[in-house]
Amino acid sequence: MRDSAIRTSIPATPSIHYVADVSIVGMLRLTMSTTQKSSILNILAQAVRPSRFIVMLKKIGRRFFDNDGSLSNDENLNWLKSNKTDFEQLANSLDADLWVESKSAAEIIEQQAHEALGRIEHNLGGGGAYPFLYFLTRYMAPDSVVETGVAAGFSSFSILSALDKNGNGKLFSSDFPYFRLPNPEQYIGIVVPEALKDRWELHIDGDEKNLPRILSNTDSVDIFHYDSDKSYSGREFAMSKIVDRLSANGILLMDDIQDNSFFHDWVQTAKPETWFVFEYENKYVGMVGTPSRRSD
Repeated sequence: MRDSAIRTSIPATPSIHYVADVSIVGMLRLTMSTTQKSSILNILAQAVRPSRFIVMLKKIGRRFFDNDGSLSNDENLNWLKSNKTDFEQLANSLDADLWVESKSAAEIIEQQAHEALGRIEHNLGGGGAYPFLYFLTRYMAPDSVVETGVAAGFSSFSILSALDKNGNGKLFSSDFPYFRLPNPEQYIGIVVPEALKDRWELHIDGDEKNLPRILSNTDSVDIFHYDSDKSYSGREFAMSKIVDRLSANGILLMDDIQDNSFFHDWVQTAKPETWFVFEYENKYVGMVGTPSRRSD
């Protein structure tokens, strides 16, 4: 009776397709979970905004068509393993007491961050090598730190905590909202305490728009932490903007360098004086430059 009702309400020929469409939609409704439906609706809500749609389209394109670099995944992983250094050993050689402080601070940051995440229903993931970031920020006492990829805000929390302890410096952050979630802007940096936000400038339109804006507001960059678009071309874009703006003793950190061989290719081509590979929680972090204390 339901099919007949549908057929009598529209012309005869299209009715066959309409019934088929209804059946397909019905199957999708049956097979899709509530979470999947919600994700699709949230993605569509972001996609109707022209600026967001362009960034989303580029992200999808890079996922399928991007360059992986000069090395295969296995070759890159072997290169990382053969060149990795122990960050804890480096930190202890620079300032053992500060490394102890950094590890204690990281434990507190992690505890407070997980408490904040426990108050929301969505899984936003964990943090990166934030004990390293805290140590470097405390040790170098930078005026300007730039990071890409905020997510829940573990790294931002670490950097801002160290800046607060130093009593100096500012963090400029670039991110793009979790477009699978409703009202995604509210989740960017959600673990960062309000008390630390005075030293924070957050931009959320994607690196291609954010980095030029950030660099227009700072003379030079003392620490740059890349943890956003993990594609080869995404890293390439960021480096093209940042490298010439690093201060004389600036440090560059890049997370998840096991995902492609960009870091390998870059150090082979640019030939920086010093560079390091660190392993952290079964992932790899690249660092360019040697940390040094401020002279003033």
